[in-house]
Amino acid sequence: MISSLGSSFLIIALFLNIYTIFSMGIFLKYKKYQFKISSINSLYCSTLLIILSSFILIRELIQSNFNIAYISKYSSTNTPLIYKITGFWAGMEGSLLFWLFVLSIYSISVILMYKNKFTKMMPWVIIILMFIQLFFLIICCFFEDPFKPAININNNASGLNPLLQHPLMVIHPPLLYLGYIGFAVPFAFAIGALITQKIDSDWIKATRRWTLFPWGCLSVAIVLGGRWAYLELGWGGYWAWDPVENASFFPWLTGTAYLHSVLIQEKRNMLKGWNIILIMSTFTLTIFGTYLTRSGIISSIHAFAATDLGIWFFGFIIIIVLFNFFMLWKRKNLLVSQNKLDSIFSRESGFLFNNMLFVAICLAVLWGTMYPLISEAFTGIQITLGPSYFNRVIQPFGIILVFLTGVGPLLSWRKTSIKSMKRNFYRPSIFSLICTSVWSISYKVYDIYPVIYTFLVLFVIYIICSEFYKAVITRVKIHKETPIKAFVMLFKINRTRYGGYIVHLGVMIMFVGFIGKAFDKEANISIMPNETIELEDYKIEYQKFWLETPETNPENRSNHFSKIISMKIDKDNSFFTNLFPEKRFYIDQNNQPHSEVALKSTMLEDFYVVLGDVDMKTGLATLIIKINPMVSWVWIGTILLCIGVIICLDPKIRLK
Repeated sequence: MISSLGSSFLIIALFLNIYTIFSMGIFLKYKKYQFKISSINSLYCSTLLIILSSFILIRELIQSNFNIAYISKYSSTNTPLIYKITGFWAGMEGSLLFWLFVLSIYSISVILMYKNKFTKMMPWVIIILMFIQLFFLIICCFFEDPFKPAININNNASGLNPLLQHPLMVIHPPLLYLGYIGFAVPFAFAIGALITQKIDSDWIKATRRWTLFPWGCLSVAIVLGGRWAYLELGWGGYWAWDPVENASFFPWLTGTAYLHSVLIQEKRNMLKGWNIILIMSTFTLTIFGTYLTRSGIISSIHAFAATDLGIWFFGFIIIIVLFNFFMLWKRKNLLVSQNKLDSIFSRESGFLFNNMLFVAICLAVLWGTMYPLISEAFTGIQITLGPSYFNRVIQPFGIILVFLTGVGPLLSWRKTSIKSMKRNFYRPSIFSLICTSVWSISYKVYDIYPVIYTFLVLFVIYIICSEFYKAVITRVKIHKETPIKAFVMLFKINRTRYGGYIVHLGVMIMFVGFIGKAFDKEANISIMPNETIELEDYKIEYQKFWLETPETNPENRSNHFSKIISMKIDKDNSFFTNLFPEKRFYIDQNNQPHSEVALKSTMLEDFYVVLGDVDMKTGLATLIIKINPMVSWVWIGTILLCIGVIICLDPKIRLK
């Protein structure tokens, strides 16, 4: 009964969605206002039904209703409550309904915010959003129904994949979807601007927050995905250039380029066509990324199981691309910039080079990701390009990007004099050179990339801090404010600029962590109880081992049993920490083994332990131990990035 109700809601929502498009089309053709009202009311009803169907699925997941095929695959009676809820987006059918749920929330939010604004553009924005929503409704209703009844009811279902039973999987996928789907809003406005021939900066200003919010969500989601991989996969890293990781990276790159590029259009009325192309590309890449993860054409631990759904997503991508090209050709005369670059040494040029690099990186990563398919198509042999390819190709681009991040604030709009550039570059260059030289010589670091990146990161941090310092000192002198009040006032008078500086500072802090990756150390050891070994500055004592089961520890081991060892770690002859790595075996997954990482993080390095296995008779344990420098700075930088995004989003920052 309940499965029929959920499916019925989605089918009714599908027809309401079609009516919304049809009714809005009548309004545009005949200017009969009642059809516009009817269209919007239909959209509200469609959204309500999608939300209700989503909550029905969540309810059935919680209650372990194995009469529904989807729930029998992604839940079990032993699965903890929070992971029953995350089953909503764990599988193909549920994740597509979740996509639909988020898109409907975005759509209705846009309408409520702009229902009395952009009167010519908004009907087209609604139509574009509804066409996107229509595609996902068709998929959910006819191809991947999350409420499809189970053929063989199994009361001992397998439950959620153990790898997904982690707190970060409660946060990472929703943020990723908020990022992916959010780009549909600026895309719809861009198409609406082209159709109505309103190619000014108004639509960009209207969608600034609608672009920044999904970009921020996608940024944090990517990092949290890296954190999950670091803690859960047991390989000691947080980014492996996996195809699914890359799929989320594509729209992030073009979205970042777009966020920088729109500033030129606002300030100089330039790059109108380029901005349209960037947001078109960003939205298209979100659908392409969804296609990669759901088509089965790539192999990845993150990907969904192979289905026939890929052909429909591929067809949708073709429609979007052809439509984009048609609109660009149709409005090509309106997309000509009214101004030109006055000098290569200008802020406009810096942003333009920045854009070119982001797009170049996107193309390079796209080529590396798709190369196995291309090679198989032409040679019959699938050749995979590993992390070495991506690192080798991307690192030079990264150097220039970091450099431009620092150079941007030093350049003026229109033209920057050589004398001004020399004056602005002198102090940060000397500071960075001295600090990098001292660090390199003290720690005997002579590898080219870590040294160059260290110099550039220090260069950028110095410039950002000096920009804040100069602005604060100016306000203290002119307005007689305290330094703290002057600092806060900067965000009130220009939140976009100074919030952007915080974002850039966060990215540079993350780069400190990326640099540390070059100095990782690893050891594979076998050790007996009461044995002690030394590794670098650490002394590792294996104290004891034991087994925990659902019977001995039902509160924490409801769906698995675990082999655990206790380790005492000393550093520089002083106590450092106790660690308890585990080897878990999930009962619902046919005793599938899973290593639970033990980790001690400091600001300078992480001590990372993976338990391969332990012999429960002798206690012999096999371990992988990693010492990973500066990883914490990646997570700290992400927090700063979030703060910067929030500042840019906040319309008013009030002072008490």
